This record gives sequence, structure tokens and C-alpha cells, in this order.
Amino acid sequence: MALQSARKVRGCCSFIRALHKGPEAAPVPQVSEHAQLSWILTCMVRLPRLQHLHQWKAKSAKQQSDGTVGLLTYPVLQAADILTYKSTHVPVGEDQVQHMELVQDLAQGFNKKYGKFFPVPKSILTPMKKVKSLRDPSVKMSKSDPDKLATIRVTDSPEDIVHKFRKAVTDCTSEVTYEPSRRAGVSNLVAIHAAVTGVPVEDVVRSSTGLDTARYKLKVANAVIEKFAPIRSEIEKLKRDRDYLEKVLRVGSAKAKEIAYPVLQEVKKLVGIL
Repeated sequence: MALQSARKVRGCCSFIRALHKGPEAAPVPQVSEHAQLSWILTCMVRLPRLQHLHQWKAKSAKQQSDGTVGLLTYPVLQAADILTYKSTHVPVGEDQVQHMELVQDLAQGFNKKYGKFFPVPKSILTPMKKVKSLRDPSVKMSKSDPDKLATIRVTDSPEDIVHKFRKAVTDCTSEVTYEPSRRAGVSNLVAIHAAVTGVPVEDVVRSSTGLDTARYKLKVANAVIEKFAPIRSEIEKLKRDRDYLEKVLRVGSAKAKEIAYPVLQEVKKLVGIL
């Protein structure tokens, strides 16, 4: 996990250079404290505790295997991301509640063994609704879904977005209605349409009267394209400004390390590494 984290940090500049095919740039300072604290916390949590987490069980079942160690221990790295900065409040969605409970357990366990050091962070539930997969509306949309047609990405081209919505799973009824329990696929499209336009679901359905699902898919696709257009434009603009991106990485790394380094040093002293 430590190796993976270090590679992710090092990969930022490599990614930027690859986009521009420019000359090698000065290396960006690394923040390795997250990975080091993650290892220490991993030594304090038992295997059944991690296997109990819903996302581990769901993703393992979907992969039709026992899953990977990285998938199993990723929530501990998330805990390290939070505890390294002694966070007191963390905004999370419903699907991350169990992971936050793990963070709280780890903080309390560490404090019980080594003295009160970490604040036990509180969860702040965000009112975000889950967007369902376009190919399987019974599960949430996920960037890790192996089916590339299941997920809409902000960086998708307009052509890709239209193609994905055309392939979205609906049903044999052509009318546009919002009935999540009975018509999950169409209702998912309505929910997405309402979210990107800021229009209530009821009004979205009313404005789509007379459209069959084929034409409605195109309407939703166009609404998503319009919503994402300025975001995609800004992303493309930033990708062209390599100097600015590398400056952000350097400044951010320095600020993060300034906070994280003394925390990790104190943790190492408490556990007996230093």
C-alpha cells in the first residue's frame, strides 16, 4: 500500500509531462506520511474487521474472487489521510459511513493504547443522492466499474456521453415516469436529468411528456453535456498550463508535509519506532 501511495504521488508529474510530451521537470516534493501512518494503523486492526466492511464484501463478490489486499486495506489508508491532519469533522456520503466508523475505532484504539493523541473525528453526512449505473440501475455508478458504458465521466466527450446514454438500460415501456421501485432504469435517468438541470423531478417528468425513452435518453445526454461543458473546458485549460499545475503540486505538498511530518514523528515515538 505504501508503494502504491508513493507511486501515485510520483505519478502526478509524470502524468502532466506525458500530456504535453515536454522536457523533464523538477521533481515535486512527496508526502509519504500518509502511507507510513497507514502501515502503523494496519498493524492495529484485525482482518475480520476489514472484511466486515460492506464495500469490501460487495466488490469482492463482483470480482468473483477474494479480492486484493489493496482493496481490503484501502479504508485504513483513508483513515491515515484523515488522522494525519488530526481532522475533527469529515463530510461523507452514506456509502462511507462504515469507513468513518473504522476511522473512529482506530483513533479510539490508538488513544487507549498510547494516550489521548488523535481527536475522534465526527461524520457530517452530506445530502448527496447516489447516481445509479447506466447499465445496472440496482447499483451505484462507479468509476471502477469494468463496464465502460456504465459510468459518465466529467472528461467524456459529448459523443461518448450520447453513446453511453443511448446504451443505458431502461425497460419496455416508452413513457417517461419516476418510479424507482418499478422502473429503476428510467427513474435513474430522470434523477440524473433533475440533478444536472436543478429542476425538481416532478417538473422533469412533466416536461418530458410525449417523449419515448429513446428520445428522452438524448435529452438527458444533452443536459449532461451542457452541464459538463464549462468544467471540461477548465480541465483542458489547466492541462495546458503545466507550470501552474506543477506549482500547485509543490505548494500543496509543502503545506501538507508541514502539518503531517510532526504528527507522524510523534506517532513513531509513541509506538516505539523512534
